[in-house]
Amino acid sequence: MARLKDLAQQEDRLAAGHGMCLGCGIPIILRIVLRATTDPLVVANATGCLEVCTTIFPRTAWKVNWIHSAFENAAATIAGVEAMYKALKRRGKIPADRKIKFLAIGGDGGTYDIGLQSLSGAMERGHDIVYLCYDNNAYANTGGQRSSATPLGASATTSPAGRAIPGKLQWRKDLTRIMAAHGLPYVAQGSIHRWQDLFKKAQKAFAIEGPAFLNVLCPCPTEWKYPESQGVKLARLAVETCAWPLYEVEQGKYRITYKPKEKLPVTEWLKPQGRFRHLFKEENAWMLEEIQKRIDAEWAELLRLSQIE
Repeated sequence: MARLKDLAQQEDRLAAGHGMCLGCGIPIILRIVLRATTDPLVVANATGCLEVCTTIFPRTAWKVNWIHSAFENAAATIAGVEAMYKALKRRGKIPADRKIKFLAIGGDGGTYDIGLQSLSGAMERGHDIVYLCYDNNAYANTGGQRSSATPLGASATTSPAGRAIPGKLQWRKDLTRIMAAHGLPYVAQGSIHRWQDLFKKAQKAFAIEGPAFLNVLCPCPTEWKYPESQGVKLARLAVETCAWPLYEVEQGKYRITYKPKEKLPVTEWLKPQGRFRHLFKEENAWMLEEIQKRIDAEWAELLRLSQIE
């Protein structure tokens, strides 16, 4: 079992001094995931909060080989690098025993939406890569617009709660299940509050041969509208309410990696976030009921897939 004390001794591959917001979940995610392999690493980073805040010219927070890709093509970029690496090995220009890992990173805007075609293609072709999505439920880098990862009822700049609509009117896309449907060797959901669970999943993703996908819930104080100190608590509540269940799909087999002892009502996760404040008005009570029903149904389906009573 990984010990935090031991991991703390490793050199950070993402240096301090970046420009990410106080209370942002991204640095926690990266510090866990980047420690999950000690092999040399090449990162393709889609445009987004992480890219913008870690590469403010003329400085960079990255201590690995790093490539900036557009919103839409981080997966294609890293797939190309991985293909070149294999070709150079075949030609004897890279030693046969030389191991290099390849990681693409994007937010939900660059993964669920703009980059989905590139991601799906790279996964279907079977490149030996890991794709990490930090899912903060919005286009947080470009003004807080709704994405297809934004939950039902959330108020965003392009789905503002008011007289016309009570926030976003569509359910969020279940990208983890979509990636599992590609038949990948490894797919998993993680959360920053259970760092050992996330670390183990990242280790598996790097170690397994072929494409792997990690989807990690990423609290965002700017767009979720919560006090900066409460991000980890909100991540925990998302898991305890089953709004964001922790599970993995390994070689097609589903396994829940954390089952709450007592599943909390989803209102426990929604209420501390300003983006859901309007849902607690009497006229929007129906939305809370619909959200709870949906989460209950999806959790029941996940239990069935994992063969848990």
